[in-house]
Amino acid sequence: MKVLLVNGSTRKEGCTYTALKEIETILKEENIETEIFWIGNDAVYGCIACHACRKLGKCVYDDVSNKLAQKMQEADGIILGSPVYYANINGSFAAALDKAFYQNSQAYENKIGAAVVSCRRGGAGPSFDRLNKYFTITRMPIASGQYWNAVHGNTPEEVKQDIEGMQQMRDLARSMAWMLKNLTNTEKPEREPKTFMNFIH
Repeated sequence: MKVLLVNGSTRKEGCTYTALKEIETILKEENIETEIFWIGNDAVYGCIACHACRKLGKCVYDDVSNKLAQKMQEADGIILGSPVYYANINGSFAAALDKAFYQNSQAYENKIGAAVVSCRRGGAGPSFDRLNKYFTITRMPIASGQYWNAVHGNTPEEVKQDIEGMQQMRDLARSMAWMLKNLTNTEKPEREPKTFMNFIH
């Protein structure tokens, strides 16, 4: 079993990384393989709705979204971590996630997902909600903890002082480990053909 922890911050070892590292420590104690994947600082193109990825299996703009999609498809569990920018997730991370999830959404079905946000003060709720929507739209069960998965602080040192937030990261990790070890039925449920409807008549 492997969990991919995605660091959606522009800072490689900042506050978001500090939260993910706390989760990783517990997952390793639970004998689960982990990888922290940093999206980096290179430009990420937004989706242009060309649908070429449905034929090519990857985005025509060869940025980090393609590598991210491959790593997520290979993992059994996915934890998405983002800092809060203007009450939402990092813009380049949003662009990468939009494309990574869209290009092969069926590949994520029944993988375990979890979201983590890091903020100085406010905006954790909308950011947490945004990340969780990637899971619910791709039929991914969500691991949860004792509260919303957020840490507070302006530096890694301040995040470590958020004792409730750090406890929540450990609790989340244990929930993720429990789900991975106990949801062993790999047979996918029967699905109806997807129906699309436009709201203009």
